[in-house]
This record gives sequence, C-alpha cells and structure tokens, in this order.
Amino acid sequence: MEVGLYFGSFNPIHVGHLVIANYMLEFSPMDELWFVVSPQNPDKEKNSLLDDYQRLRMVELAIDDMPHYRASSIEFSLPQPSYTVNTLAHLADKYPNYTFSLIMGGDNLQSFNKWKNYQRILENYKLYVYPRPGFVLPQEFQGNPNITIVNAPLMDISSSFIRKCIKEGKQVQGFMPHQAWKYLDEMNFYK
Repeated sequence: MEVGLYFGSFNPIHVGHLVIANYMLEFSPMDELWFVVSPQNPDKEKNSLLDDYQRLRMVELAIDDMPHYRASSIEFSLPQPSYTVNTLAHLADKYPNYTFSLIMGGDNLQSFNKWKNYQRILENYKLYVYPRPGFVLPQEFQGNPNITIVNAPLMDISSSFIRKCIKEGKQVQGFMPHQAWKYLDEMNFYK
C-alpha cells in the first residue's frame, strides 16, 4: 500500500489542505493519505503553535467522513524538533509493508536542501510537490526521478492568514472544514 505523508503544523487545518489532499489521492498512485501533525517544525517557533492535541483534534474532525485519510500523531512521541528523516525511519520500521511518499508545497522544495539528511530522503522516497504562487523548480532538483510536480489547484490560503483574521474578528468559517471550524470557534482558539 502506498501512503502519502502530508506533514504540517495544521495550525489550523483549512480547505486548502483538503483540496491538495483530495487532488493527491485522485491523481497519484496513493492509496491513503496521512496528515502528520508536527509538534515542532525546526523552522517555526513552538510558542506560535496551538497545543499539539488540539491541532490533531481539528484534523480528525476535518477528515472524519473521509475513509482514505488518517490523522497521525506519530511525531508526538519522537524527539523534538521533528526531523522528517527521523519520522520516515520510524514509520518504515513500524510499517514495513507500506511504501511512503511525501507531499510538500513548492516553498518547502525550495528549501529542501537545508533539511536534515535531505539526500537520504530523496534517494528513498518519492516527493509529490504542489506549486505555490511564484514557484520555480530549483535547478539542483530538475530531472530528479523521485520528484513529481503535480498540477494541483493553486490556493493562496494559509493557516497564518486564518489566525490573523480570527484575531481581527473576521469570519473564517468558509476557509475551514465545518467541524474543525466549529471546534475552533467553540474553544475560542487564536482570539
């Protein structure tokens, strides 16, 4: 079984994440897609994140009725900050019969050569890259057989945009899956 790993803070999850996930499942060989909620990205400040389990809960609510999606807390039990290469090694040990691939935005590919042991990841895993506005494939990755640029819809929406809107008292219900938004609103997150 091929599993696509969609790593992210999901702080909070929004419709853009689901559009990308849906596209990947329909237009790639993936059988399942796991939203891997990262407790601490090495490039982000921990204090800007909502509690790990609250973000996981919003992902669970967002994908509740989608059978080929799964919310994963696998990184919660691993050393922090979270390094993708360590998570992949852990998943390979835990699920030896699965083939894992990575889903990432073009912005992440542009800084991919700064990731811990990125060469090992690139040698052993497929990367499905969705473009972001202004994306240009870095020269060093052109022609790499393990990198596929997908023709997913461009969505210029972000979790930081949603958080900013909430702080400003703006309505964000249309930017999020309904159950995740309802939970966020009831808990007064990001206000």
